[in-house]
Amino acid sequence: MKVSIVGGSGYTGIELIRILLNHPKVEIDKIVSESNKGKKVSELFQNLKNIFEKEFIGVSNLEVELKDSEYIFLAVPHKAAMEYVPMLLKMGKKVIDLSADFRIDDFEVYEQWYKENHVAKEYLEEAVYGLPELNREKIKKARLVANPGCYPTTVILGLAPLLSEKLIDINTIISDSKSGVSGAGKKCTATTHFSETNENFKAYGIASHRHTPEIEQELSKLAKKDIIISFTPHLIPMTRGMLSTIYSNLISEQTEEEIVELYKTFYKNEKFVRIVEVVQTKNVRGSNFIDIAVKLDKRTNRIIVTSAIDNITKGASGQAIQNFNIMAGFNEMEGLNLIGYLP
Repeated sequence: MKVSIVGGSGYTGIELIRILLNHPKVEIDKIVSESNKGKKVSELFQNLKNIFEKEFIGVSNLEVELKDSEYIFLAVPHKAAMEYVPMLLKMGKKVIDLSADFRIDDFEVYEQWYKENHVAKEYLEEAVYGLPELNREKIKKARLVANPGCYPTTVILGLAPLLSEKLIDINTIISDSKSGVSGAGKKCTATTHFSETNENFKAYGIASHRHTPEIEQELSKLAKKDIIISFTPHLIPMTRGMLSTIYSNLISEQTEEEIVELYKTFYKNEKFVRIVEVVQTKNVRGSNFIDIAVKLDKRTNRIIVTSAIDNITKGASGQAIQNFNIMAGFNEMEGLNLIGYLP
């Protein structure tokens, strides 16, 4: 099956290429990057030298260039994706969008948090939120999948069993989340270059991070009630990896052992969810796994969930390929049988 990537020059683009090159049922057709057109992909990403020597193409004639590709991955920033989706769907393509443009159901909420006018709002109702562990059946039938954000993946999967069983006070949820610097993307900024991030640890987007409405939207669907949470992201001085520590008050008589068993049962058929005793980012680095640990603080009657992913893989490109596999009817692990690399 031929697939193409629009926006192939960023971190999520190179991660899509890395994984898809090992997918036994996929041929990468076109890699689109207007700023790099005519240049070999291996010139920009030298780890692909002698492995993948295609050239980037520009955006001027995509109706012709992408005609042979059945699936399109959009690895472009928010706002850019919504400009491509109408054209691609009209061409009969199936689209996995890694941006935020189709994750939020209500365009007014999107516009409030992203400060952009949504120019393809007519497709919001059709778009399926691509969290496979919760929306697999809808993903199977979708032609437009909105790939989740990295922070939301850790929080939603971290809380899903508790919310589904109504075990926590939904008014007490706090997520304290940390991300490696690659989460900010490839383009260097005044706050993400080496001398600013090295040996530094900071909170950012306090009470204002754009992933907040996405998290609240999906948690509310699980709880069948409106949920508002406290979400604070942090930047840590490492390249890739993400860990969330999520707090909530328990409202039922449960032991820690019973809650751990609940998680194991809830995710028993999920190949990419591992229930562990202690989560560490190094154990998921380079893989599509999410590791989740659960502890009950009896003194405060508070449940503490920790979850870790590789923010570029399960938090972006790996999850996009997991969604692609579901849409295409492939085994969900095709191309994704990736073991976290140690040390």
